[in-house]
Amino acid sequence: MSNLIVLGAQWGDEGKGKIVDLLSEKFDAVARYQGGHNAGHTVFIGEKKFILKLIPSGILRPGVLAVIGNGVVIDPAALLQEISGLESAGIDVKSQLRISNRAHVIFPFHRTIEKISEGRANRIAIGTTSRGIGPCYEDKIARRGIRIADLVDVDFQSLYCALAEDKQLIADAFQITERVDFSEILETYKQFAEQIRPMTCDTAHLLNTAIREGKSVLFEGAQGTMLDIDFGTYPFVTSSSAAAGGACTGTGVAPTKIDGIIGVSKAYITRVGAGPFPSEDVTELGERIRIAGNEFGSVTGRPRRCGWFDVPLLRYTGEVNGFDSLVITKLDVLDELETIPVCVAYEVDGKTMTQMPASTRRMESIKPIFERLPGWNRPTRGITKIEDLPTEARQYLEFLEEKTGIEVGSVSNGPERNETMFVPGSKLERLLS
Repeated sequence: MSNLIVLGAQWGDEGKGKIVDLLSEKFDAVARYQGGHNAGHTVFIGEKKFILKLIPSGILRPGVLAVIGNGVVIDPAALLQEISGLESAGIDVKSQLRISNRAHVIFPFHRTIEKISEGRANRIAIGTTSRGIGPCYEDKIARRGIRIADLVDVDFQSLYCALAEDKQLIADAFQITERVDFSEILETYKQFAEQIRPMTCDTAHLLNTAIREGKSVLFEGAQGTMLDIDFGTYPFVTSSSAAAGGACTGTGVAPTKIDGIIGVSKAYITRVGAGPFPSEDVTELGERIRIAGNEFGSVTGRPRRCGWFDVPLLRYTGEVNGFDSLVITKLDVLDELETIPVCVAYEVDGKTMTQMPASTRRMESIKPIFERLPGWNRPTRGITKIEDLPTEARQYLEFLEEKTGIEVGSVSNGPERNETMFVPGSKLERLLS
């Protein structure tokens, strides 16, 4: 069995959680490599709905090891709440979950700092969830952060007090009148440490040992490539490496151990928060897609902006990640459309472009160039074989494959595990064999 990376090919919310859950039965371990508890994966199993924020989707498969890698930032309160919810649903979390001792810790004052930053005058608001994730990554890069290894260490208090003093100085500088009780936070986090300690280990060693023993690992991205700190629509991005390269830096597994990279893309496209969105549809048709696709954040409940499949964007993320295959999700959301627009190129400053601009100004000035394909105008849910899809649906998928240059290896036509079809003979099928 191969070691595979599965990640979002757009701006996130592509349905990665379902795909990772589906594939995880074929793997020995599933490892999350970046992000925090703002990125929710929703998985439906029968009548049960699971919203996973920090814990990899593989946790829902008995016997599969779920690993939170060093590239993740962890709010212990959110993690323990998630563990409790899964345990109440009958999931044996503590025997399956392992947490990197090199992952960084989010504290309540990180949320305060983020709110100050987002609300500051003359600053471009990114539209974050204000969960303290960005400031935690800032502390990590500034070399003043606190890691899980520090949290569970007996000398945690001295490190914490130094960081707390820094945050109090910032709060004072911004004249924040609401005082943070740093002593109370310290005592609470000491209790968190006791609960987390048994699940903590050197997960890089754990994963590499598993691979040496011939076991297989599925690496799970949290957000889409277009939110990557380097390659996304900067500054409207997340604070970590969401692209495929982040799987190596976020888990400590070398690139030579990766056998394939799978991109997950909706049959259309969505985005949450501020930032450029070339193929966005702000008409009634875009609203129809939002309702039909239930496009609301699984963690925040925020309505997602909706638009049409963006070929230049997908070609770009395919190049950055080196996708071997694409999983197209939510094909059924398009079932009732007479025609389906697809963005095939951009017009920028009067010139036609097929590549992704780097600057925000040029991104925001894009005029999308659409081709319109015939819809199939009938249900696809319940269909279990690619060849049984309506002719127009197969032609739509073939068009996306031809224009992006990436094979479509699988298609999802519903939220359930079993509402997923694999293309016979595809590279994806071979990677999973």
